[in-house]
Amino acid sequence: MIKIGIINVSDRASAGVYEDIPGKAVVKLLTEWLTCDWQPVYRVIPDEQDQLEATLIELADAESCCLVVTTGGTGPALRDVTPEATEAVCQKMLPGFGELMRQESLKYVSTAILSRQTAGIRNQTLLLNLPGKPTAIAQCLSVVFPAIPYCIDLINGPYLTTNETVMKVFRPKS
Repeated sequence: MIKIGIINVSDRASAGVYEDIPGKAVVKLLTEWLTCDWQPVYRVIPDEQDQLEATLIELADAESCCLVVTTGGTGPALRDVTPEATEAVCQKMLPGFGELMRQESLKYVSTAILSRQTAGIRNQTLLLNLPGKPTAIAQCLSVVFPAIPYCIDLINGPYLTTNETVMKVFRPKS
């Protein structure tokens, strides 16, 4: 079974102050797009860098998730530490993911320049930071997802298949 980690980084959602809507938005999109059998490995944690680093490592190394998607914690606020935690646990950073997500977000809000989403590789896991707002999650994930299955191929992960009528991905012709 292919495992995909989903982490909502939110002080209030982790404390039960409000419902975890961002993480559920990621599950909904992946369920619509993926045709392969996959299982979410789900966490809701506070904006604490050490806890996020430990959770990223757990999902990548112990749970063997091929992809770990975070939501939230990518802004300029003092408690927003998701990119720092991601960078701390990755061997390689993939700045193109963040660049493309910010470019897409600028079509909708001028404050997209404040976003610090990023992506990187930890062993055989792609780690991807998304914003915390469900509409922004859909906008950002839809523009970068076409590259994700091939990226996972390149790091010797499982072969992800998609419903090409709703999510067409890129793989070079063999």
